[in-house]
Amino acid sequence: MSIYEYSVRKTDGTELSLGEFRGKVLLIVNTATGCGFTPHYKPLEEMYEKYHDRGLEIMDIPCNQFAGQTPGSDQEIHEFCTLNYGTRFPQMKKSDVNGEQALPLYGYLKAQKGFAGFSGPAAPMMSGLLKKIDPDYEQNPDIKWNFTKFLVDREGNVIARFEPTADMKEVEQAAAALL
Repeated sequence: MSIYEYSVRKTDGTELSLGEFRGKVLLIVNTATGCGFTPHYKPLEEMYEKYHDRGLEIMDIPCNQFAGQTPGSDQEIHEFCTLNYGTRFPQMKKSDVNGEQALPLYGYLKAQKGFAGFSGPAAPMMSGLLKKIDPDYEQNPDIKWNFTKFLVDREGNVIARFEPTADMKEVEQAAAALL
């Protein structure tokens, strides 16, 4: 199956086929409004402004599965992001990324790029936190926390998975290299 065969729901409840992104570079991010990584919205929006005209799309999928850090409605989440970070990239309906209610898209993404560890200065903190929640967290492909990012090339191949601890400059460099 191809990534272009999946769809997600927009905040108004309508379906968005990922086929609409064929020929674009796509960065798919599960987000949260009350997380230590929430400031990632700023470099994400900067990337969107810088590279959108060259074919970069960013898909924001709010998720409340990690410490309840996205408690608001879709409208409240959208208002928070636009008021605090000026986001203009598409934001989808709040959805699960793990478990029985997870978006099928996330099953596909995790099958393409499993968890390969944390990097960066916050890596020890995230590892310590997750070991308390799930001592075997390293052994499964589940999304570990908010702001995990999947990079998809113009042909629909999942090229990279960036954990929330990854340096946003590394994410930008990888995306820019595909444009």
